[in-house]
Amino acid sequence: MKKAIVIGSTGMVGTQLIKLLIENEEYSEIVSLVRRSGGVKHPKLKEEIINFDKPEEWKNLVTGDVLFSTLGTTIAQAKTKENQFKIDYTYQFTVAEVAAKNGVSNYVLVSSAGASSKSAVFYSKMKGELEDAVQKLPFEIISILRPGQLDGNRTEKRVGEKIGLAVMYFLNKGGLFKRFRPIVAVQVAKAMINAASKKTSASYTLDEVHKLAN
Repeated sequence: MKKAIVIGSTGMVGTQLIKLLIENEEYSEIVSLVRRSGGVKHPKLKEEIINFDKPEEWKNLVTGDVLFSTLGTTIAQAKTKENQFKIDYTYQFTVAEVAAKNGVSNYVLVSSAGASSKSAVFYSKMKGELEDAVQKLPFEIISILRPGQLDGNRTEKRVGEKIGLAVMYFLNKGGLFKRFRPIVAVQVAKAMINAASKKTSASYTLDEVHKLAN
């Protein structure tokens, strides 16, 4: 029986991940570190509301077998690149660093298609820099998933995102931007759990994430 630590559990992928982990008999305990309650109640789930800026207050909670990291925001929500970087990079790296120091052996990160520390695009560069940083941490197994644009239900409305999805689906039908094609959030969550059962580290492209989910 495994113990999972999850960050980003109130997001589109994280919400699905929590549901699947609750249903998964391999996991007996789930610790969810959140900024606000996700509203899910279950005997296996322990929700801890924390301040990510104060790791000294929560670092003792980051113990277990697998850290699932799916925290993230948009520039529209964050308002500034600095705020987005804090959430998408700093918070995720800090939790990963604490987990590695606490002996968590397995790490699963949701990154993004096109992630590269050499990219001229802020978002892709940020995701690539995070990938580079966490791969230097002493986990036994590191799985990095690079899905395309996420499709699914959110608690908040994102009109721009819905328009973007419609445009991307249209372009994909014409054979364009296939490497960035949308993927349903629950598929990413399934792929995360399956990645955690692998015995070796790996980075998964969008096509491989689809296969990993099945």
